[in-house]
Amino acid sequence: MSLSAHTFHPTSLREYDIRGIVGSTITEADAQAIGAAFGTIVRRGGGSSVALGYDGRLSSPALADAVAAGLMAVGIAVKRIGLGPTPMLYWATYHLGTDGGIQITGSHNPPEYNGFKFTLGGAAFFGDQIQEIGRIAAAAAWADGTGSESEHDIFDAYVARLAQDFDGGRPLTVVWDAGNGAGGPAMKALTERLPGTHICLFADVDGTFPNHHPDPTVEENLHDLKRAVAEHGADLGIGFDGDADRIGVIDNQGRVLWGDQILTLYARDVLKQHPGATIIADVKTSQGFFNDVAAHGGQPLMWKTGHSLLKAKMKEVKSPLAGEMSGHIFFADRWYGFDDALYCAVRMLNIVAGNEQPLSTLRDALPRFVNTPELRFQCSEERKFQVVEEVKQRLVGSPDEVVTIDGVRVITADGWWLLRASNTQDVLVARCEASTNEGLDRLKAALAAALAPSGISAPV
Repeated sequence: MSLSAHTFHPTSLREYDIRGIVGSTITEADAQAIGAAFGTIVRRGGGSSVALGYDGRLSSPALADAVAAGLMAVGIAVKRIGLGPTPMLYWATYHLGTDGGIQITGSHNPPEYNGFKFTLGGAAFFGDQIQEIGRIAAAAAWADGTGSESEHDIFDAYVARLAQDFDGGRPLTVVWDAGNGAGGPAMKALTERLPGTHICLFADVDGTFPNHHPDPTVEENLHDLKRAVAEHGADLGIGFDGDADRIGVIDNQGRVLWGDQILTLYARDVLKQHPGATIIADVKTSQGFFNDVAAHGGQPLMWKTGHSLLKAKMKEVKSPLAGEMSGHIFFADRWYGFDDALYCAVRMLNIVAGNEQPLSTLRDALPRFVNTPELRFQCSEERKFQVVEEVKQRLVGSPDEVVTIDGVRVITADGWWLLRASNTQDVLVARCEASTNEGLDRLKAALAAALAPSGISAPV
């Protein structure tokens, strides 16, 4: 196959993946060029094989075929694992011993979106590496070679590996909700290997997402899960996003545990085995988490939001656990250091089954602050980073502490407020947290005042 130079839509090459609207900012021609460019990078590093998987979106099979064609055109042996969750693709690179991996997935975005997540040499692939895909394609600097493709059914082996780390404990009743995402079949197969009573919602893969949007960080998407937890008197409910690399948790009283609360419970558990370990969380995370890690003998570390960025930081500081508010949780303790919501579910079952107290009691014992949820509001791809930079410039000389690891996190006597640009959607992300309701109102007002000169109304 002859390959010519290719230019991508300027919004599709992002910080830690490639993503866009199918037929508009992402096409099959893009997918072929992505395969060829990534394959060229693999070949440059002395590699020759790439695992390839895809999620349940209607556009995913065709995009996967185009990626495979691009990979083979530059001499890559493509090991295709078919439909499955993103973490199954990550796991496949270890199980099959490939040099890299590509998952076709739109994650939690609306049905018209799709995209590509990568792993290379067991490490995150992001930032300038993503931009290198664009440079290779624009210059037609492809590697030479003739590749091949083969099919590999790893589903049963993957599910068996997930179940391997279940520790037992008291019998549980658990409700699971895959939201018709790519993790549904693995979720159902996993529950069949676990003791207790398991109720599976929306396990059938359907790329139109007919029941609810597959994003467990948005409470309105958890209504079915809450209802089923109440109906069955369940010990907990677990929800997944569209490609099952993000987890949501409901306690036995039907209350949401947000990402930082989930991570706090995991951190306490991991620190029993790894005293003094560094535990990482993103800039959107509650101050209560960082305080709690320190109180339990760990070293808390605040870092940038983004699954690839956190995975890279984990490797750098040899952390056994990291996570973010969006429900991406990364275990290097007994696992591989990538975000796998199905594996995280097993670890949550271990915590609940191994504790005589219900999950609601564990939740109520967590540090308490008054805070907003993660607030997302529309801002164009072209404008979102500029708005954050404008706010940052206006904060120069502020008497408050301003953390600029990722966007701006402004720490005041009341607590803190955050503003950052999403790397996956055309939105700005904000959050406020205080010790009192009055303090929270002041933080909301400060956030609104910081945004107003940029012509943005804060949704608080």
